[in-house]
Amino acid sequence: MTVSEQDTATGEEARGHFTPALWLAAIASAISSFLYGYDTGIISAALLQIRKDFNTGHSSEQVIAGSILFGAVLGALACSRLSEQRGRRGTILMLACIFIVGALACALSPSAPLLCVSRVILGFAVGGATQTVPMYVAELAPPARRGQLVLTFQVGIGTGILVSTIVGATQSLSWRVSIGLAVVPATILLLTVLRLPESPRWLVAQDRADDARRSLSLMRPRGASLDGEIGEITQNVTEELDVKASQRGWSGLRQAWVRPAIIVGCGIAMFTQLSGIEMIIYYAPTILTDAGFSTSTALRVSVGLASTYLVMMLVGLNIIDRVGRRRLTLIMVPGTAAALFVLGLLFVTGHSGRHDIPFIITCLIVFMFFNAGGLQLMGWLTESEIYPLAVRGAGSSLQAAVLWTTNLAITLTVLTIIDAVGVGQTMWLYALFNVAAWIFVFVRMPELTGRSLEQIEHALREGHFTPRSFAQATRDEAT
Repeated sequence: MTVSEQDTATGEEARGHFTPALWLAAIASAISSFLYGYDTGIISAALLQIRKDFNTGHSSEQVIAGSILFGAVLGALACSRLSEQRGRRGTILMLACIFIVGALACALSPSAPLLCVSRVILGFAVGGATQTVPMYVAELAPPARRGQLVLTFQVGIGTGILVSTIVGATQSLSWRVSIGLAVVPATILLLTVLRLPESPRWLVAQDRADDARRSLSLMRPRGASLDGEIGEITQNVTEELDVKASQRGWSGLRQAWVRPAIIVGCGIAMFTQLSGIEMIIYYAPTILTDAGFSTSTALRVSVGLASTYLVMMLVGLNIIDRVGRRRLTLIMVPGTAAALFVLGLLFVTGHSGRHDIPFIITCLIVFMFFNAGGLQLMGWLTESEIYPLAVRGAGSSLQAAVLWTTNLAITLTVLTIIDAVGVGQTMWLYALFNVAAWIFVFVRMPELTGRSLEQIEHALREGHFTPRSFAQATRDEAT
């Protein structure tokens, strides 16, 4: 190895180290996603109290649960333009304020309709955060740590869901207090982001190269050479600015060479929801109590599921950049499908009584183990890394909107489908969705692990965005 090559290798290794600013970015990411997990997860237990306070039925409960998702669709779509105009950091600061306002409005709602409206406001912040935060973190992170840093967002979701189920399972707080507690992490998020720099890629696009270098220097270890990375970012931004307006933003998504990224991103977004995760998180207590479980047992099961979700998020955080995105997903999805099939079989054959509780709980835990440790890791990670810079805001916004729209459709129909065909048959339906997800990933999703955002964009431009051609292009670069 020559001296030049040694210097390059040392620089790459240094850029992979965590700095205090990178840790702070990871914390901000985790807090914003904690709010997502908490604000969406707390409704699971709260519905049992809201049912008594507002005299709601299944239809009303689906609307209450789904209203935050409708707001999330709006937030995901709106924050694409906001993140381009105000910057990633400025948009996140605005969303932190909306989180605070939305949580307070929900806690103080005097009726079910006003609670729905308040949850739409809260959902705007949730959807906006899912569009902006992973993209912001990915643009701050070195390639060697991008998977880990972006997945802090996913770990935060798991933590938020776990905390919300524990709060709900205690049954000691009213639903108003439980929902209002989200003000605390929202305030912490606001204070944390105030200490972070703007995305260097956005700053370069605003012709603020000196600010971009200062921002990047905070994210890399002292003494690390920034020239190569700044040069790569500048070249990428210059290429973006040279393209026509019709090839940037939302208009740019219509380009044929961008289409493979859209198909993969939006397909993954749909399947993360169609895998059954939200059905289990939102309605597990309702499904179990309707099947004869006691409220306390149903809520304890939810805590176990949320704990499994968080553990698998942490496992995924530590192995994703070694095992690989595509490979891990293909390994884990079959386990999810099998768990749902067996769970459905238990209900269809009438094995859902008191004596069968251990088997039902086991199937639910196994489902969460494979789902959270595989497909769920991909939704926000792919959103943050597969889209070219010229359309990254619009692409991530579209993917987040597809995810939330799918989530909304599921939330508004799960209980209705269960009432129509039964719990077991519904589980079988979602098992089939997982089979389709495995086929989709196998056929369409390339292995992006270890590739820089610029390398991924280059592969798209060259038409190498299928699993086989992307792998071949990677091998050719290595030789």
